[in-house]
Amino acid sequence: MSLVSAGISNTAATLLKFSPTAWLKSWLLYIGIQTHVGSTIDPELKPLHNVCEYLNALHIYADEAREGKVRTVEAHHFCAHVRKDLRQCLLYDSCTPGARLIGIEYMIPKEKYLQLPEDEQKLWHSHEFEVQSGMLVLPTPATHRGQEDKWEKLETEAMKEVVGLYGKTWHTWQVDIHDEIPMGVPRLMGSLTEYEQLNIDEALADRNRRFDVDHKEKREVRKGIEGPGIPENADSWWKEAKEKNLGVYAA
Repeated sequence: MSLVSAGISNTAATLLKFSPTAWLKSWLLYIGIQTHVGSTIDPELKPLHNVCEYLNALHIYADEAREGKVRTVEAHHFCAHVRKDLRQCLLYDSCTPGARLIGIEYMIPKEKYLQLPEDEQKLWHSHEFEVQSGMLVLPTPATHRGQEDKWEKLETEAMKEVVGLYGKTWHTWQVDIHDEIPMGVPRLMGSLTEYEQLNIDEALADRNRRFDVDHKEKREVRKGIEGPGIPENADSWWKEAKEKNLGVYAA
């Protein structure tokens, strides 16, 4: 279902209190976004009313990445803008009615990230590669089918903000191993940060087909999007693997 006009107005008004810039960027998305999570006009579902973004990307297991190993999981993000400096996302394994809830992700801007203690910073990952490689997408909603060029522009505007965000992600369900029920403890997740870690052309082939997108084309469209630079403690797992020449970084 598409967000109704009243929902759009309420969300936009809330954002306007925080930042005119945030309001403008978010408004462009809200006028066409589709949440894919079913009806959210029921008052008992108020926490879901602010879900306004649907993002798709690959996540990796952070502890395995420390050893240079790459195991990816496709994550469907349904995000709410809680404040101008905080987004919170419900993560599912698909965008279908029977989707399994597999985790959560919090996103904050760089200036907020830099205020965190050093040990905390090491739990967060950057989004620069996700955006610039074309791996991270906002799938075209039904409201914009046949208007993909318009949606591309909206998506690109959104990516100009997402490129500077840092994410802390926990998966509670390893659906690639346990498909019936979530097993074990939550796992800290991250993302890819460079092409050497994985052949993303192969990894994204099925996703691209299902959503009719081309990450290579998006990479070209986003060439002008520059990130704010990645702090030393972000993506700590990959840096550790590279320093020790482990796995994908083995000499």
